[in-house]
Amino acid sequence: MTRIEHDSLGPVEIPEGRYWGAQTQRAVEHFAIVDDPGRWRWGRAVIAALGQVKKAAAGVNDELGLLPEGVADLIAAAADEVIAGTLDDHFPLLIWQSGSGTQTNMNANEVIANRAIELAGGEVGSKHPVHPNDHVNRSQSSNDVIPTVMHLACITELRGRLYPAVGQLTATLRHLADEHADLVKVGRTHLQDAAPVTLGQEIGSWATQLEAALAHVKRAEEWLRHDLAIGGTATGTGLNSPASFGPRMAERLGHALGLDLAPAADHLAATASHDALVATSAALRTLASAALKMGNDVRWLASGPRAGIGELILPANEPGSSIMPGKANPTQVEMVAMVAAQVIGNDAAVAFAGTQGSFQLNTYKPVITRNVLDSVELLAGALASFDRHCAQGIEPDRARIAAHLDANLMLATALNPHIGYDAAAQVVKRAATDGITVREAGIAVGAFTAVDYDRWVDPRTLTRPDPD
Repeated sequence: MTRIEHDSLGPVEIPEGRYWGAQTQRAVEHFAIVDDPGRWRWGRAVIAALGQVKKAAAGVNDELGLLPEGVADLIAAAADEVIAGTLDDHFPLLIWQSGSGTQTNMNANEVIANRAIELAGGEVGSKHPVHPNDHVNRSQSSNDVIPTVMHLACITELRGRLYPAVGQLTATLRHLADEHADLVKVGRTHLQDAAPVTLGQEIGSWATQLEAALAHVKRAEEWLRHDLAIGGTATGTGLNSPASFGPRMAERLGHALGLDLAPAADHLAATASHDALVATSAALRTLASAALKMGNDVRWLASGPRAGIGELILPANEPGSSIMPGKANPTQVEMVAMVAAQVIGNDAAVAFAGTQGSFQLNTYKPVITRNVLDSVELLAGALASFDRHCAQGIEPDRARIAAHLDANLMLATALNPHIGYDAAAQVVKRAATDGITVREAGIAVGAFTAVDYDRWVDPRTLTRPDPD
Protein backbone atom coordinates (compact mmCIF):
# COMPACT_ATOMS: atom_id res chain seq x y z
CA MET A 1 0.00 0.00 0.00
CA THR A 2 1.41 3.36 -1.05
CA ARG A 3 0.34 6.95 -1.53
CA ILE A 4 1.65 9.43 -4.10
CA GLU A 5 3.44 12.62 -3.11
CA HIS A 6 5.16 15.13 -5.37
CA ASP A 7 8.34 17.17 -5.22
CA SER A 8 10.08 19.33 -7.83
CA LEU A 9 11.21 16.20 -9.71
CA GLY A 10 7.77 14.64 -9.95
CA PRO A 11 5.62 11.99 -8.25
CA VAL A 12 6.99 9.50 -5.71
CA GLU A 13 5.34 6.48 -4.11
CA ILE A 14 5.45 6.61 -0.30
CA PRO A 15 4.73 3.53 1.87
CA GLU A 16 1.33 3.90 3.48
CA GLY A 17 1.49 4.70 7.17
CA ARG A 18 4.74 6.65 6.90
CA TYR A 19 4.84 10.36 7.56
CA TRP A 20 7.90 11.05 5.45
CA GLY A 21 7.44 12.49 1.98
CA ALA A 22 8.87 12.51 -1.51
CA GLN A 23 12.36 13.82 -0.79
CA THR A 24 12.90 11.39 2.08
CA GLN A 25 11.68 8.48 -0.06
CA ARG A 26 14.10 9.39 -2.84
CA ALA A 27 16.94 9.34 -0.32
CA VAL A 28 15.80 5.97 1.05
CA GLU A 29 16.08 4.54 -2.46
CA HIS A 30 19.22 6.35 -3.62
CA PHE A 31 21.40 5.82 -0.55
CA ALA A 32 20.68 2.15 0.19
CA ILE A 33 24.36 1.27 0.43
CA VAL A 34 24.56 -1.13 3.40
CA ASP A 35 23.05 -4.48 4.33
CA ASP A 36 22.30 -3.44 7.91
CA PRO A 37 20.81 0.05 7.66
CA GLY A 38 19.75 0.19 11.30
CA ARG A 39 23.27 0.71 12.57
CA TRP A 40 23.79 3.71 10.29
CA ARG A 41 20.59 5.63 10.99
CA TRP A 42 20.47 8.75 13.08
CA GLY A 43 20.24 8.21 16.82
CA ARG A 44 17.86 9.67 19.34
CA ALA A 45 19.93 12.79 20.06
CA VAL A 46 19.88 14.01 16.46
CA ILE A 47 16.18 13.31 15.93
CA ALA A 48 15.28 15.06 19.19
CA ALA A 49 17.42 18.06 18.23
CA LEU A 50 15.65 18.26 14.86
CA GLY A 51 12.36 18.39 16.71
CA GLN A 52 13.63 21.09 19.03
CA VAL A 53 14.84 23.26 16.15
CA LYS A 54 11.59 22.89 14.18
CA LYS A 55 9.44 23.64 17.22
CA ALA A 56 11.50 26.71 18.09
CA ALA A 57 11.40 27.92 14.47
CA ALA A 58 7.62 27.64 14.39
CA GLY A 59 7.42 29.71 17.56
CA VAL A 60 9.75 32.42 16.27
CA ASN A 61 8.06 32.56 12.88
CA ASP A 62 4.71 32.87 14.63
CA GLU A 63 6.00 35.74 16.78
CA LEU A 64 7.14 37.49 13.61
CA GLY A 65 3.79 36.96 11.89
CA LEU A 66 5.23 34.71 9.19
CA LEU A 67 2.88 31.73 9.54
CA PRO A 68 -0.86 31.36 8.95
CA GLU A 69 -2.98 31.32 12.08
CA GLY A 70 -2.85 28.00 13.94
CA VAL A 71 -0.02 26.51 11.87
CA ALA A 72 2.65 27.13 14.52
CA ASP A 73 0.63 25.22 17.10
CA LEU A 74 0.21 22.27 14.73
CA ILE A 75 3.94 22.22 13.96
CA ALA A 76 4.78 22.44 17.67
CA ALA A 77 2.46 19.54 18.51
CA ALA A 78 4.02 17.33 15.84
CA ALA A 79 7.54 18.45 16.80
CA ASP A 80 6.83 17.50 20.41
CA GLU A 81 6.22 13.94 19.24
CA VAL A 82 9.53 14.00 17.38
CA ILE A 83 11.28 15.25 20.52
CA ALA A 84 9.62 12.56 22.63
CA GLY A 85 10.71 9.78 20.28
CA THR A 86 7.29 8.48 19.29
CA LEU A 87 8.01 9.17 15.60
CA ASP A 88 11.51 7.69 15.40
CA ASP A 89 10.37 4.99 12.97
CA HIS A 90 9.60 7.75 10.49
CA PHE A 91 13.26 8.78 10.28
CA PRO A 92 14.70 6.03 8.05
CA LEU A 93 17.70 7.81 6.53
CA LEU A 94 21.31 6.76 6.86
CA ILE A 95 24.04 9.22 7.67
CA TRP A 96 25.40 8.41 4.20
CA GLN A 97 23.58 11.06 2.16
CA SER A 98 24.13 14.62 1.06
CA GLY A 99 27.06 16.13 2.93
CA SER A 100 24.86 19.05 3.94
CA GLY A 101 22.31 16.75 5.55
CA THR A 102 19.60 18.19 3.30
CA GLN A 103 17.73 14.89 3.15
CA THR A 104 17.63 14.69 6.95
CA ASN A 105 16.35 18.25 7.24
CA MET A 106 13.63 17.46 4.69
CA ASN A 107 12.84 14.22 6.50
CA ALA A 108 12.05 16.29 9.60
CA ASN A 109 10.09 18.86 7.59
CA GLU A 110 7.99 16.18 5.88
CA VAL A 111 7.32 14.11 9.00
CA ILE A 112 6.32 17.14 11.04
CA ALA A 113 4.17 18.57 8.24
CA ASN A 114 2.32 15.29 7.59
CA ARG A 115 1.78 14.58 11.27
CA ALA A 116 0.54 18.16 11.74
CA ILE A 117 -1.84 17.72 8.80
CA GLU A 118 -3.14 14.53 10.39
CA LEU A 119 -3.64 16.32 13.72
CA ALA A 120 -5.63 18.98 11.86
CA GLY A 121 -7.85 16.32 10.28
CA GLY A 122 -6.40 16.81 6.81
CA GLU A 123 -5.07 14.39 4.22
CA VAL A 124 -1.49 13.20 4.76
CA GLY A 125 0.62 14.17 1.76
CA SER A 126 -1.62 17.08 0.74
CA LYS A 127 0.75 19.75 2.10
CA HIS A 128 -2.33 21.51 3.49
CA PRO A 129 -2.76 23.18 5.92
CA VAL A 130 0.95 22.64 6.75
CA HIS A 131 3.61 22.72 4.03
CA PRO A 132 7.01 21.11 4.75
CA ASN A 133 9.02 23.89 3.07
CA ASP A 134 6.84 26.98 3.30
CA HIS A 135 5.87 26.43 6.93
CA VAL A 136 8.03 23.89 8.79
CA ASN A 137 11.22 25.10 7.06
CA ARG A 138 10.27 28.79 7.08
CA SER A 139 13.25 31.16 7.63
CA GLN A 140 15.63 28.17 7.53
CA SER A 141 17.91 26.20 5.23
CA SER A 142 19.41 22.76 5.65
CA ASN A 143 22.73 24.58 5.75
CA ASP A 144 21.95 26.29 9.05
CA VAL A 145 19.50 23.76 10.53
CA ILE A 146 21.86 20.78 10.38
CA PRO A 147 24.88 22.55 11.97
CA THR A 148 22.58 23.75 14.75
CA VAL A 149 21.28 20.22 15.24
CA MET A 150 24.88 18.96 15.29
CA HIS A 151 25.72 21.28 18.15
CA LEU A 152 22.58 20.66 20.16
CA ALA A 153 22.81 16.87 19.84
CA CYS A 154 26.44 16.88 20.93
CA ILE A 155 25.78 19.18 23.89
CA THR A 156 22.89 17.09 25.18
CA GLU A 157 24.88 13.86 24.87
CA LEU A 158 27.90 15.34 26.60
CA ARG A 159 25.79 16.54 29.49
CA GLY A 160 23.49 13.56 29.66
CA ARG A 161 26.02 10.77 29.20
CA LEU A 162 29.68 11.71 29.36
CA TYR A 163 29.93 14.17 32.22
CA PRO A 164 28.11 11.92 34.72
CA ALA A 165 30.19 8.88 33.71
CA VAL A 166 33.53 10.65 34.10
CA GLY A 167 32.37 12.28 37.32
CA GLN A 168 31.43 8.93 38.87
CA LEU A 169 34.69 7.28 37.85
CA THR A 170 36.85 10.12 39.15
CA ALA A 171 34.89 10.06 42.42
CA THR A 172 35.69 6.36 42.76
CA LEU A 173 39.36 6.99 41.99
CA ARG A 174 39.54 9.84 44.51
CA HIS A 175 38.03 7.59 47.14
CA LEU A 176 40.62 4.90 46.41
CA ALA A 177 43.37 7.50 46.46
CA ASP A 178 42.31 8.70 49.91
CA GLU A 179 41.96 5.14 51.18
CA HIS A 180 45.51 4.25 50.13
CA ALA A 181 47.16 7.63 50.67
CA ASP A 182 49.82 6.15 53.00
CA LEU A 183 50.50 2.87 51.20
CA VAL A 184 54.06 3.31 49.90
CA LYS A 185 55.07 1.32 46.86
CA VAL A 186 57.65 1.17 44.11
CA GLY A 187 57.44 3.97 41.58
CA ARG A 188 58.25 3.08 37.99
CA THR A 189 59.68 5.05 35.08
CA HIS A 190 60.72 3.55 31.72
CA LEU A 191 59.07 0.35 33.02
CA GLN A 192 61.95 0.20 35.50
CA ASP A 193 61.95 0.55 39.28
CA ALA A 194 62.11 4.18 40.44
CA ALA A 195 61.78 6.24 43.58
CA PRO A 196 58.76 5.35 45.77
CA VAL A 197 55.28 6.77 45.46
CA THR A 198 52.12 6.00 47.37
CA LEU A 199 49.33 4.01 45.80
CA GLY A 200 47.10 6.96 46.61
CA GLN A 201 49.32 9.29 44.59
CA GLU A 202 49.35 6.86 41.68
CA ILE A 203 45.56 6.43 41.59
CA GLY A 204 45.04 10.15 42.22
CA SER A 205 47.10 10.95 39.14
CA TRP A 206 44.64 8.97 37.01
CA ALA A 207 41.77 11.03 38.38
CA THR A 208 43.65 14.27 37.77
CA GLN A 209 44.38 13.34 34.16
CA LEU A 210 40.74 12.43 33.49
CA GLU A 211 39.51 15.62 35.16
CA ALA A 212 41.89 17.77 33.13
CA ALA A 213 40.80 16.10 29.89
CA LEU A 214 37.15 16.58 30.80
CA ALA A 215 37.80 20.27 31.42
CA HIS A 216 38.96 20.57 27.80
CA VAL A 217 35.76 18.87 26.63
CA LYS A 218 33.73 21.39 28.63
CA ARG A 219 35.63 24.28 27.07
CA ALA A 220 34.83 22.88 23.62
CA GLU A 221 31.18 22.55 24.67
CA GLU A 222 31.12 26.26 25.48
CA TRP A 223 32.18 26.94 21.89
CA LEU A 224 29.37 24.68 20.68
CA ARG A 225 26.81 26.60 22.76
CA HIS A 226 27.88 30.01 21.50
CA ASP A 227 28.25 29.27 17.79
CA LEU A 228 24.82 28.30 16.45
CA ALA A 229 24.50 28.56 12.68
CA ILE A 230 20.72 29.08 12.72
CA GLY A 231 19.76 32.33 11.02
CA GLY A 232 22.41 32.05 8.34
CA THR A 233 20.23 30.05 5.92
CA ALA A 234 21.82 28.89 2.65
CA THR A 235 25.19 30.66 2.49
CA GLY A 236 25.40 32.35 5.87
CA THR A 237 23.94 35.65 4.63
CA GLY A 238 20.55 35.14 6.23
CA LEU A 239 18.64 35.23 2.94
CA ASN A 240 14.86 34.68 3.46
CA SER A 241 15.29 34.92 7.22
CA PRO A 242 14.48 37.96 9.41
CA ALA A 243 17.51 39.58 11.00
CA SER A 244 16.26 38.73 14.47
CA PHE A 245 15.58 35.07 13.65
CA GLY A 246 18.99 33.71 14.77
CA PRO A 247 19.07 35.51 18.15
CA ARG A 248 15.42 34.65 18.79
CA MET A 249 16.09 30.99 17.97
CA ALA A 250 19.08 30.85 20.31
CA GLU A 251 17.01 32.36 23.10
CA ARG A 252 14.04 30.06 22.54
CA LEU A 253 16.17 26.92 22.22
CA GLY A 254 18.18 27.90 25.27
CA HIS A 255 15.01 28.30 27.32
CA ALA A 256 13.64 24.94 26.13
CA LEU A 257 16.87 23.05 26.81
CA GLY A 258 18.08 24.93 29.87
CA LEU A 259 21.24 26.04 28.07
CA ASP A 260 23.12 29.30 27.58
CA LEU A 261 23.03 29.50 23.76
CA ALA A 262 24.06 32.20 21.31
CA PRO A 263 24.06 32.59 17.52
CA ALA A 264 27.35 32.48 15.64
CA ALA A 265 29.23 35.75 15.34
CA ASP A 266 29.87 34.91 11.67
CA HIS A 267 27.24 32.75 10.02
CA LEU A 268 29.32 32.18 6.90
CA ALA A 269 32.00 30.59 9.04
CA ALA A 270 29.40 28.55 10.93
CA THR A 271 28.12 26.83 7.78
CA ALA A 272 31.47 26.54 5.99
CA SER A 273 33.42 25.09 8.93
CA HIS A 274 32.80 22.98 11.99
CA ASP A 275 35.80 23.87 14.11
CA ALA A 276 33.85 23.72 17.37
CA LEU A 277 33.02 20.07 16.68
CA VAL A 278 36.58 19.38 15.52
CA ALA A 279 37.77 20.80 18.84
CA THR A 280 35.22 18.71 20.72
CA SER A 281 36.39 15.58 18.94
CA ALA A 282 40.01 16.40 19.74
CA ALA A 283 39.12 16.87 23.40
CA LEU A 284 37.32 13.52 23.39
CA ARG A 285 40.44 11.96 21.90
CA THR A 286 42.47 13.42 24.77
CA LEU A 287 39.99 11.98 27.26
CA ALA A 288 40.30 8.60 25.54
CA SER A 289 44.09 8.84 25.80
CA ALA A 290 43.83 9.57 29.52
CA ALA A 291 41.51 6.62 30.00
CA LEU A 292 43.88 4.36 28.08
CA LYS A 293 46.84 5.48 30.18
CA MET A 294 44.89 4.68 33.34
CA GLY A 295 43.84 1.32 31.95
CA ASN A 296 47.34 0.35 30.93
CA ASP A 297 48.63 1.21 34.41
CA VAL A 298 45.89 -0.91 35.97
CA ARG A 299 46.60 -3.98 33.86
CA TRP A 300 50.36 -3.70 34.33
CA LEU A 301 49.97 -3.38 38.10
CA ALA A 302 47.54 -6.32 38.13
CA SER A 303 49.67 -8.44 35.81
CA GLY A 304 50.47 -11.96 36.93
CA PRO A 305 49.15 -12.57 39.47
CA ARG A 306 52.29 -14.59 40.34
CA ALA A 307 54.62 -14.01 37.40
CA GLY A 308 53.88 -10.32 36.89
CA ILE A 309 53.82 -7.20 39.04
CA GLY A 310 50.70 -8.32 40.87
CA GLU A 311 50.33 -5.31 43.14
CA LEU A 312 46.63 -4.80 42.36
CA ILE A 313 43.84 -7.34 42.60
CA LEU A 314 41.01 -6.78 40.12
CA PRO A 315 37.49 -8.18 40.26
CA ALA A 316 37.21 -11.50 38.38
CA ASN A 317 34.13 -10.75 36.30
CA GLU A 318 34.18 -13.82 34.07
CA PRO A 319 36.38 -16.86 33.35
CA GLY A 320 39.37 -15.79 31.31
CA SER A 321 40.12 -18.84 29.27
CA SER A 322 38.37 -21.71 27.53
CA ILE A 323 41.34 -24.00 28.23
CA MET A 324 43.22 -22.63 31.27
CA PRO A 325 41.17 -23.15 34.43
CA GLY A 326 41.10 -20.39 37.03
CA LYS A 327 42.38 -17.68 34.70
CA ALA A 328 40.89 -14.19 35.05
CA ASN A 329 41.74 -11.40 32.64
CA PRO A 330 41.55 -7.57 32.89
CA THR A 331 38.66 -7.48 30.44
CA GLN A 332 37.27 -4.12 31.51
CA VAL A 333 40.64 -2.56 30.77
CA GLU A 334 40.77 -4.26 27.39
CA MET A 335 37.32 -2.91 26.59
CA VAL A 336 38.38 0.63 27.55
CA ALA A 337 41.52 0.27 25.43
CA MET A 338 39.54 -0.76 22.35
CA VAL A 339 37.08 2.08 22.88
CA ALA A 340 40.03 4.49 23.10
CA ALA A 341 41.36 3.14 19.81
CA GLN A 342 37.96 3.66 18.19
CA VAL A 343 37.62 7.20 19.56
CA ILE A 344 41.08 8.08 18.26
CA GLY A 345 40.03 6.71 14.86
CA ASN A 346 36.76 8.66 14.99
CA ASP A 347 38.74 11.81 15.66
CA ALA A 348 40.94 11.18 12.63
CA ALA A 349 37.80 11.08 10.46
CA VAL A 350 36.43 14.24 12.08
CA ALA A 351 39.74 16.08 11.74
CA PHE A 352 39.89 15.28 8.02
CA ALA A 353 36.21 16.12 7.47
CA GLY A 354 36.71 19.41 9.26
CA THR A 355 39.28 20.48 6.67
CA GLN A 356 36.81 20.01 3.81
CA GLY A 357 34.83 23.22 3.90
CA SER A 358 34.64 24.68 0.39
CA PHE A 359 33.65 28.31 0.07
CA GLN A 360 30.38 28.69 2.03
CA LEU A 361 29.69 25.06 2.99
CA ASN A 362 31.33 22.06 4.59
CA THR A 363 29.71 18.97 3.05
CA TYR A 364 30.90 16.41 5.59
CA LYS A 365 28.33 17.29 8.23
CA PRO A 366 26.75 13.84 8.73
CA VAL A 367 30.03 11.98 9.19
CA ILE A 368 31.31 14.62 11.61
CA THR A 369 28.12 14.36 13.62
CA ARG A 370 28.08 10.58 13.68
CA ASN A 371 31.71 10.22 14.76
CA VAL A 372 31.53 12.81 17.54
CA LEU A 373 28.32 11.32 18.93
CA ASP A 374 29.74 7.80 18.68
CA SER A 375 32.81 8.89 20.63
CA VAL A 376 30.65 10.44 23.35
CA GLU A 377 28.50 7.32 23.66
CA LEU A 378 31.44 4.91 23.63
CA LEU A 379 33.50 6.83 26.18
CA ALA A 380 30.55 7.37 28.49
CA GLY A 381 29.55 3.71 28.39
CA ALA A 382 33.09 2.39 28.71
CA LEU A 383 34.05 4.59 31.66
CA ALA A 384 30.79 3.86 33.47
CA SER A 385 31.34 0.12 32.98
CA PHE A 386 34.98 0.32 34.07
CA ASP A 387 33.93 2.17 37.20
CA ARG A 388 31.19 -0.31 38.06
CA HIS A 389 32.91 -3.56 37.16
CA CYS A 390 36.57 -2.78 37.87
CA ALA A 391 37.54 0.44 39.65
CA GLN A 392 35.12 0.03 42.54
CA GLY A 393 36.54 -3.42 43.26
CA ILE A 394 40.28 -2.70 43.01
CA GLU A 395 42.24 -3.94 46.02
CA PRO A 396 45.98 -3.70 46.72
CA ASP A 397 48.07 -6.78 47.43
CA ARG A 398 49.85 -5.28 50.42
CA ALA A 399 52.31 -8.15 50.89
CA ARG A 400 53.38 -7.98 47.25
CA ILE A 401 53.71 -4.19 47.41
CA ALA A 402 55.84 -4.42 50.57
CA ALA A 403 58.10 -7.08 49.07
CA HIS A 404 58.70 -5.02 45.95
CA LEU A 405 59.36 -1.90 47.99
CA ASP A 406 61.87 -3.69 50.22
CA ALA A 407 63.74 -4.96 47.16
CA ASN A 408 63.68 -1.63 45.35
CA LEU A 409 67.22 -0.54 44.55
CA MET A 410 66.05 3.02 43.90
CA LEU A 411 65.64 3.57 47.63
CA ALA A 412 69.29 4.54 47.28
CA THR A 413 68.09 7.89 45.92
CA ALA A 414 67.60 8.96 49.54
CA LEU A 415 71.30 8.39 50.17
CA ASN A 416 72.46 11.04 47.69
CA PRO A 417 72.42 13.98 50.15
CA HIS A 418 74.38 11.93 52.71
CA ILE A 419 77.02 9.92 50.83
CA GLY A 420 76.84 11.45 47.33
CA TYR A 421 75.55 10.15 44.00
CA ASP A 422 78.67 8.19 43.04
CA ALA A 423 78.92 6.32 46.33
CA ALA A 424 75.20 5.57 46.26
CA ALA A 425 75.55 4.23 42.70
CA GLN A 426 78.29 1.83 43.88
CA VAL A 427 76.03 0.59 46.66
CA VAL A 428 73.27 -0.07 44.12
CA LYS A 429 75.71 -1.90 41.85
CA ARG A 430 76.82 -4.12 44.73
CA ALA A 431 73.19 -4.81 45.74
CA ALA A 432 72.26 -5.75 42.17
CA THR A 433 75.30 -7.98 41.68
CA ASP A 434 74.87 -9.84 44.95
CA GLY A 435 71.07 -9.96 44.90
CA ILE A 436 70.77 -8.21 48.25
CA THR A 437 69.03 -5.06 49.49
CA VAL A 438 70.50 -1.56 49.37
CA ARG A 439 70.65 -1.60 53.15
CA GLU A 440 72.63 -4.83 53.20
CA ALA A 441 74.98 -3.71 50.41
CA GLY A 442 75.75 -0.33 51.96
CA ILE A 443 76.55 -1.86 55.32
CA ALA A 444 78.74 -4.49 53.64
CA VAL A 445 80.89 -1.91 51.83
CA GLY A 446 81.01 0.42 54.82
CA ALA A 447 79.10 3.25 53.16
CA PHE A 448 76.87 3.69 56.21
CA THR A 449 75.77 1.95 59.38
CA ALA A 450 72.43 0.27 59.95
CA VAL A 451 71.43 3.15 62.21
CA ASP A 452 72.34 5.70 59.53
CA TYR A 453 70.37 3.86 56.87
CA ASP A 454 67.26 3.52 59.00
CA ARG A 455 67.48 7.21 59.83
CA TRP A 456 68.08 8.38 56.27
CA VAL A 457 65.82 6.04 54.28
CA ASP A 458 62.19 6.26 55.29
CA PRO A 459 60.12 5.29 52.21
CA ARG A 460 57.24 7.51 53.32
CA THR A 461 59.40 10.62 53.31
CA LEU A 462 60.57 9.75 49.79
CA THR A 463 57.06 10.25 48.41
CA ARG A 464 57.02 14.01 49.08
CA PRO A 465 59.31 17.02 48.67
CA ASP A 466 61.96 17.81 51.22
CA PRO A 467 60.87 20.35 53.83
CA ASP A 468 62.02 23.93 53.20
